[in-house]
Amino acid sequence: MKCADLTIENLFDLIDKVAESGIDSLTIEEGDFKFAIEGRKKETVREVVVAGQPAVAEASAQPQVSPQTASAQPAEPAKQTGNLVKSPIVGTFYSSAAPDKPAFVGVGDRVKKGDTIFIIESMKLMNEVQSEFDGVVKEILIDNASPVEYGQPVMIIE
Repeated sequence: MKCADLTIENLFDLIDKVAESGIDSLTIEEGDFKFAIEGRKKETVREVVVAGQPAVAEASAQPQVSPQTASAQPAEPAKQTGNLVKSPIVGTFYSSAAPDKPAFVGVGDRVKKGDTIFIIESMKLMNEVQSEFDGVVKEILIDNASPVEYGQPVMIIE
């Protein structure tokens, strides 16, 4: 597999495997593409670097929540009924395609598998997220234009 064939999901899988193995650091470079992972004593730091783009880092072990991000990371619902939709990448959650456009979905809206339900902006790319479930949107757990982490709960579809 070449670096050009890697997806964000592949990179996060690689990060998890490196973290589990205990390796201190790993760097992959091919042309303009550079991917680096550096470990820390108390936490593993995920860092994705693409030439000409700012780094995106994510702590994956013993995360420390700052007061700024505490409200942007609501806890998973205690009594979850339905299907939990999680952020597939680190970025910024947007409920619509543009500020002047209506939200893709709202609480109470019926969705079908494959419908676009929100966007995550990451590294200046708009990534449309499609529903993996048929059902009704029960709850949206993130405010529009809020930062989200990889795997963070975003909405519940019943």
